[in-house]
Amino acid sequence: MIDPTLDERPSKTQRKQAMTALQVLGAELVKLTPEQRARIELPDALRDAIAFLDRIASHEARRRQMQYIGKLMRSVDADAIRAAIGRAIGDSKEVVALMHRCERWRDRLLDDDGALTEFLGAHPQADAQQLRATIRAARRERDTGEPPKHVRALYRWLHDTLGAEAGQ
Repeated sequence: MIDPTLDERPSKTQRKQAMTALQVLGAELVKLTPEQRARIELPDALRDAIAFLDRIASHEARRRQMQYIGKLMRSVDADAIRAAIGRAIGDSKEVVALMHRCERWRDRLLDDDGALTEFLGAHPQADAQQLRATIRAARRERDTGEPPKHVRALYRWLHDTLGAEAGQ
């Protein structure tokens, strides 16, 4: 007669797949910047192992350290770490998207007078007088070849305004 408890255990293949998935998750942790990793709650041993990996140059030593990180990953809540990595990566993607949006608006505002009307229509709470003055100063700067002090100020103003609307 076959023991019914044998069917409840995962097979060797399933266990290997689970360990490989944890190693891949560990590799995702390693790819994060130190600032992103600092926002994720990790056991000290795992945090130390990842920090040590950053100092290793030898390929084989890095491979062994990644194996060790995979082993340490067995004792953590993988789903919580996956969610934290997703938030860390998502946050940085939102920041980059905001930066690109501000750069596009800055370039359009400097090149096209109609863009100011469009921007003020889309963002009625914006201080139109300050924006016009900054655009005028930035254009004058650009035309005379001066350092881009007001162009940077325009970008910062756009970043503050659009970032406040996005909740960042």
